[in-house]
Amino acid sequence: GPAFHAGAPLAGVLALRDSGDSETFLRLDAKPGAVPAAADQDAGVVRLLGLAFLGGLILNLMPCVFPVLAIKVAGLAGLAGARRGRAALYGASYAAGVLVTFAALGLLLLALRAGGGGAGWGFQFQSPAFVAAIAWLLFAVGLNFSGLLPIGGRGAGVGQALAGREGPVGSFFTGLLAVLVASPCTAPFMGAAIAGALAASPAAAMGVFLALGLGLAAPYALPALIPGLARLLPRPGRWMEVLRQALAFPMYGASAWLIWVLSAQAGPRGVLGALAGLVLLGFAAWALGLARDARGRGQWVGRAAAAAAGLGVLGVLSAVAASPAPVAAARAEAGAEAFSAEKLAALRAEGRPVLVNLTAAWCITCQVNEQVALTPRVRAAFMRYGITYMIGDWTRQDRAIGAFLLGFGRAGVPLYVFYPARGAAPVVLPQILTEATVLDAIGVPAT
Repeated sequence: GPAFHAGAPLAGVLALRDSGDSETFLRLDAKPGAVPAAADQDAGVVRLLGLAFLGGLILNLMPCVFPVLAIKVAGLAGLAGARRGRAALYGASYAAGVLVTFAALGLLLLALRAGGGGAGWGFQFQSPAFVAAIAWLLFAVGLNFSGLLPIGGRGAGVGQALAGREGPVGSFFTGLLAVLVASPCTAPFMGAAIAGALAASPAAAMGVFLALGLGLAAPYALPALIPGLARLLPRPGRWMEVLRQALAFPMYGASAWLIWVLSAQAGPRGVLGALAGLVLLGFAAWALGLARDARGRGQWVGRAAAAAAGLGVLGVLSAVAASPAPVAAARAEAGAEAFSAEKLAALRAEGRPVLVNLTAAWCITCQVNEQVALTPRVRAAFMRYGITYMIGDWTRQDRAIGAFLLGFGRAGVPLYVFYPARGAAPVVLPQILTEATVLDAIGVPAT
């Protein structure tokens, strides 16, 4: 390459190898010794905020938010019968839930990284206990939508519940859950914004997380805050109750998906614990239903039984948290190799082409891409053209994968990087893939 001289700009990816022969990847795109001017710093922060808002907005369209679409639809349906002031309160409550949760996740992520941890975006889904807890929470929401788990309002209908004092609380909870469930994946613009936030000052970083929240909340909050949009919704009626019951099934489906994720994190013992938790939650819902319809001593007995089931759930959760990670399954059947910085460096030294896929079981976008774009036809093209396909599984925390993500300015998965033959510069593929996109990146015509 060109000779380096003092003051010349640096651009590329720097690989640092320690005495343990493990590598850390860092992206270089600045002049050595140069101190950005205040105006440049301000412009950089404004750019990060803009990217964060766009990323949060696009996050509403990503497969990662599919599990919470049911909750959003139910919330929008509730606006149909709400007055202008109350609809605005619902929208503000939802936005508040989103912003508070984004701020809490941002603070925790910054604290973990300041303490030397390799946490990235979606870090909470690397914990089996968190995955199990969210699976149970979504299952409980499904029971509530089905009318089997009484939460507030003694037997109140959907319209009454949304129009009563618990409406804003429900909207706040919807916002909170939307962020927790949608956080495993990163949308376009969002990855760059989070990576920039982690390198910026704490104040700028929190501004980025709040801008992400504003983007995610905007599509739901606007119909609530703008009367003309809310009036476009159908008039309230029995359809709201039917819709609410139907939307319980996506919640059950999301719960089942998370238990599948748990199978990759904690093995059969983790799955057994998660299923036991579902049984206990079902029992608690049944006991609360009996208590709701009973009188006197029957109410106390039902509530005591539900409380005992809740304590059982907490005990199961601790067992899930202690479940050992299963041995990583070989992916030879897919014609892939496990990601290794050392193996990647060796292949690059030989001048061989490599496609690196960093993924996670809890990343729905990753799973969709593998089914839609990284198909057997595409993998056959890898083998035909001598391209090594490497998969890095970030389902549980892995410092090597975290360092690799950071080197490409990313704070979460998915990340797809193609290394052409003979040492050419790596190419980062989009986060949403198609077969044509992958084939074009590796230089194979899509026929």
